[in-house]
Amino acid sequence: MSSYRPALVVREHAAGVRLLLGSIAHGDGASLQEAADDLVRRVLVLSKAFRTSGFSVASEVAPDVAALNFVYELDELAASGGDVRARLFGA
Repeated sequence: MSSYRPALVVREHAAGVRLLLGSIAHGDGASLQEAADDLVRRVLVLSKAFRTSGFSVASEVAPDVAALNFVYELDELAASGGDVRARLFGA
């Protein structure tokens, strides 16, 4: 497991809170807890989609390899019953 973790940014808006995980995903909610729960759901959907679709990227696109590896790590953690929140939020 790498030590890489995308930056978490909290933004408040009229409807509540948006929690951004780098350029990977975001979560929205009336509170920070709800935004975190939404972010976890979205990241797990994304990571499962990558795994089950056989997702690949052409080298010409120059993807953020560290971010993609992070998403794959989260999926592996979830699949093995690990603590995704600890890896995602550093708890």
